[in-house]
Amino acid sequence: MTPVEPAPGEVTLRRPELHLLWRTVHGRLSSGRPVTRVRLGPLDDAQREALADLLGLDRLPGSHPSVPLTELEAAVAELSGRSVREVVTELVGPLGDKAGERRRHEAERAELWTWLLDHDTVRAQPVLADWAASCRAAGLVGGSAEGTRALLTDGLRVLTELPGQAEPLPVFAARVLNGYAHALDDGTPLSTLVLRALATLYDTVPPQSAAERRALWGRAGIADDELSATVLVGGLHPVGDGLLAQVARACAEAGQATSLTLAQVRNPGGFALPAVPVVHVVENPSVLALALRRFGPRCPPLVCTSGWPNSAAIQLLRMLADHGAALRYHGDFDGEGIRIAAYVLDKTSAHPWRMTAADYRAAVVRHPDGPRPGRITDAPWDAGLAAAMAEYGTAVVEELVADALLDDLAATVPGKPTLGT
Repeated sequence: MTPVEPAPGEVTLRRPELHLLWRTVHGRLSSGRPVTRVRLGPLDDAQREALADLLGLDRLPGSHPSVPLTELEAAVAELSGRSVREVVTELVGPLGDKAGERRRHEAERAELWTWLLDHDTVRAQPVLADWAASCRAAGLVGGSAEGTRALLTDGLRVLTELPGQAEPLPVFAARVLNGYAHALDDGTPLSTLVLRALATLYDTVPPQSAAERRALWGRAGIADDELSATVLVGGLHPVGDGLLAQVARACAEAGQATSLTLAQVRNPGGFALPAVPVVHVVENPSVLALALRRFGPRCPPLVCTSGWPNSAAIQLLRMLADHGAALRYHGDFDGEGIRIAAYVLDKTSAHPWRMTAADYRAAVVRHPDGPRPGRITDAPWDAGLAAAMAEYGTAVVEELVADALLDDLAATVPGKPTLGT
């Protein structure tokens, strides 16, 4: 068959000298924005002549002409009966929609950061909103919202599982992250992400050295050995012949506190609670000491976290809750105390005990000369507490309200009057 010769108009449109014109028009139309004129250039003499022929100009345009799209449409329609869009699609390729893509990407980013702020772990520990803000400021990992979400999902899974159970870091990583033992190795993106969250949680600067990173992991219960991680307990009278039950019961009957190791908590042996008690939890050892001094062998069950709870403390509280105990937590009314309380309430089934805005206001009226509270974050259990602390600007440590706490404990002691203070 004899090849079909292209029409003269098609030959004109396909002139090599017009390639720059079609590529430029293609880029402008792919922007997704309205286009009325297309600026070209710089054009050489041959390109200027080809453009003049296409548009039917009586003289050559300049080297940087601005071509009205309406004139280009008219010239293309006259030569080929088609539109400019059809011509550039054929000669250059399918048109894009860069503005639409930008809108989609912006929507994906906005949805990602909203998802992060609304995640249960962040909502339960509001200080982590600062970490979420730092993640947003750092931008997408590799420019990908999907990849960033995957990394954040793994990071949140790690934070949810902390404190660790005295495992080495690779063992913890393998357990939490589907067998990937090296996911939290020093220097990995996930390790960096989680350590930044822990630094925010504990209100410390992000670790810079390997030693500082190990220390921060240790604070979160990773590679804690089973003996150095301990929790103070008083007034706990479990039944059973397991070592933990025997030690706790013997000390409680003597009116003494005991320091239980993580090893004892993880392997309690025979252990049960004789009833469904309320176990009160305090932040400071001095409150436990005051309770034992007042109640002696009849002290109600009391657990002390000694500041930030370690793996032994969290493990014990979870075990007590599994055996039917109701947990009630109290801590310092300062910035760190609120963060510790949020952490305990998130990691266990504990409920606040005298930790409302009304409790704080009553306490600060009695003790108005305390130190500054430090950085204040929201208390998930009481929307007004952070505002009240900011209003007064005064911390009230737990020891100052110990009398009210001990009166609450006294109401739970049956039978004989309590020992004197």
